[in-house]
Amino acid sequence: MTFMPWSDDFSVGLDEVDEQHHWLFDATNRLHNEMNKPAPNRAVIGEILEGLMDYTVNHFVMEEELFERYGYPQAQAHKALHDKFTASIMNMLTSFENGVPIENELLEMLKDWLVEHIMKTDTAYVPFLKEKGGERFAQRSA
Repeated sequence: MTFMPWSDDFSVGLDEVDEQHHWLFDATNRLHNEMNKPAPNRAVIGEILEGLMDYTVNHFVMEEELFERYGYPQAQAHKALHDKFTASIMNMLTSFENGVPIENELLEMLKDWLVEHIMKTDTAYVPFLKEKGGERFAQRSA
């Protein structure tokens, strides 16, 4: 069973954002799978954590550029959530690099944050961007 299965329920309706969210789900699942092997490979865990950190930062930059371009009024509050999450992931990575094992509770935190952030915070900006960007942000076709 997949730790964090992707479904269309997590789609915000913006192709690029959805693709990036899907990648984050996949990375979280890869991390979970490696951590729960009988003999987890620390190098693989480290690579996944680094990739997760890099991708998360790039995803947040993309969202924040959209907010700036279209004047999203909640941009600062949304960015503050991004900054807090980025710090959490960085702390996880730093702790891991210092020899502290990653616990399943941290995976649950990651899962909960992504689901909460996508389902509430990210879906809140979609109507605004679609209104400002028109067809550029049309929901993907089925």
